[in-house]
Amino acid sequence: MARRPARLVAGPPGAAGATGAATAAAAAAAAGATTTAGGVGSRQPSVETLDSPTGSHVEWCKQLIAATISSQISGSVPSDNVSREYRALRDGNKLAQMEEAPLFPGESIKAIAKDVMYICPFIGAISGTLTVTDFKMYFKNVERDPHFVLDVPLAVINRIEKIGIQSHGDNSCGIEIVCKDMRNLRFAYKQEEHRLEIFQNLINRAFPLSHGLPLFAFSYKEKFPTNGWKVYDPIAEYKRQGLPTESWKISKINSTYELCDTYPAVLVVPTSVKDDDLSRVAAFRAKGRVPVLSWIHPESQATITRCSQPLVGPNDKRCKEDEKYLQTIMDANAQSHKLFIFDARQNSVADTNKAKGGGYESESAYPNVELIFLEIPNIHVMRESLRKLKEIVYPAIDDSRWLSNVESTHWLDHIRLLLAGAVRVADRLESGKTSVVVHCSDGWDRTAQLASLAMLMLDSHYRTIRGFEVLLEKEWMSFGHRFALRVGHGDDDHADADRSPIFLQFIDCVWQMTKQFPAAFEFNELFLITILDHLYSCLFGTFLYNSEHQRIKEEISTRTISLWAYINSQLDEFSNPFYVNYENHVLYPVASVSHLELWVNYYVRWNPRMRPQIPIHQNLKELLAIRNELQKRVEDLQREAATRSISSSSDRGSSPAATPVHTSV
Repeated sequence: MARRPARLVAGPPGAAGATGAATAAAAAAAAGATTTAGGVGSRQPSVETLDSPTGSHVEWCKQLIAATISSQISGSVPSDNVSREYRALRDGNKLAQMEEAPLFPGESIKAIAKDVMYICPFIGAISGTLTVTDFKMYFKNVERDPHFVLDVPLAVINRIEKIGIQSHGDNSCGIEIVCKDMRNLRFAYKQEEHRLEIFQNLINRAFPLSHGLPLFAFSYKEKFPTNGWKVYDPIAEYKRQGLPTESWKISKINSTYELCDTYPAVLVVPTSVKDDDLSRVAAFRAKGRVPVLSWIHPESQATITRCSQPLVGPNDKRCKEDEKYLQTIMDANAQSHKLFIFDARQNSVADTNKAKGGGYESESAYPNVELIFLEIPNIHVMRESLRKLKEIVYPAIDDSRWLSNVESTHWLDHIRLLLAGAVRVADRLESGKTSVVVHCSDGWDRTAQLASLAMLMLDSHYRTIRGFEVLLEKEWMSFGHRFALRVGHGDDDHADADRSPIFLQFIDCVWQMTKQFPAAFEFNELFLITILDHLYSCLFGTFLYNSEHQRIKEEISTRTISLWAYINSQLDEFSNPFYVNYENHVLYPVASVSHLELWVNYYVRWNPRMRPQIPIHQNLKELLAIRNELQKRVEDLQREAATRSISSSSDRGSSPAATPVHTSV
């Protein structure tokens, strides 16, 4: 089918609609590994409950624990009763069964403590049973109606702090748990010997790699009808794009990961480039990350290639093979005699990198090249921005300063810069018919963000559920985004400077696009939230480790389960009922803060006051069922019309056959 270029520009924010919006409860149910607060809906929090006390963070924790611990101790069950309850728990009494944590296949309980106090910032102190497994922390109070449940994957924990306090002459203990998903949890319990194992098990299981233990993904034994590891086949994906061509070849020069150990085994490079020259280019690029093709325009043959910075250094070192290589990339596109290089970094930072041995392509050394700095800050700025955002969304929200507080985090400013940069890349290819090179410093953070966002704008295939899965596998996993370092899977070094919310920002940008183009994406909001929840959960192997090479060494595809197996086994949960396949249409989101909004259903989902008042996710599922039924009815009518047309033609003898009607609901 011939490509029909079309430019879709987003309308005003109000036109976004309710594309796949999901409540936190729905997200938890579908993800199978997020927190649900069963008792939250039974009582409206007061304004006083939501306001943060004055004083330092630690002091607040101490005051809060001290204020609630006495009620816990005075109301606790005597020791002989506790012993009976533990025996009952072991023997399977009805109450104990109600309190028991549901387990995944392969999951096992490591410690249980009763009469633990969860200090909820919205509804106050709640006493219940805390269970720690090798995957999650499960807290339950069965006296409330409905039961109050807190179900938190241990891998989502960023830091655990223990605070000892004196109350009524007893030694009591407080635990503050700082999570990666925008919330903090506080518990208090009487410091008795049989409870000490809870804290140690929390530490060991939340940070398994720091304690010589495996990540839970290697123990998870759930069976799914589909194999998620077969979603992405690099050869098949490049062939879908129309590769190889006269100018581009699919190369296995990196099949043993010797050219670049952070790149995939299968690369697309210019046909005329020899392996020896490619090795010299690799020596001139940071971490050996040479320019390789990510996407090719089906008509103009303009390409997106990605790489790392050239090692120019303060003395303006040159590499003739690298210069010729970029010229070859430009020549592969006959419709343009120019090559645009989008450097994601701030110009000043690139200059600093140059002084340290890195740098950027000078237009004097690279003729017919135009270098553009996109001025996107580095990973440290993004980490600090998210920290500020967490401060204003959890646990208390200051309504009177909400807009100014959001602005002060600069989070939406960073989202705007990423979207604006990706739009420039996409427009160069679509309107300018010009090839582009995208890089930052090492080519695995901002480069991945920009390249994949631009491809999402240009190629409707990536806007389907399976296409988006392929996009992530290709541009993020196989091209070596350092998930383990950026997220800190299983590592207790919460202050590690390598941590940064790069992938979260990308998913936020995708969500912004779904708001501006509510019918252009096959997936819904729950799909994006589920991906982020399992970015942290370590339930699946999808986001583990830093490169394809490491995943191959760890035998991820045979020893763990892919997230896509879970998602693709229940596609109705993640489908957008308003989806229309805008095939060959290019999306140009408006990259202006006036058209962007804070993703409340993700960042503020733990606050019961901020949840939708109607079951949006359930409504969307019902709409999807109606759509499917109508589509089936249309297909039946088409078949019936075609049958009648053939019958009528036979009766008339020479009457022309009717053209089938192609309709989509």
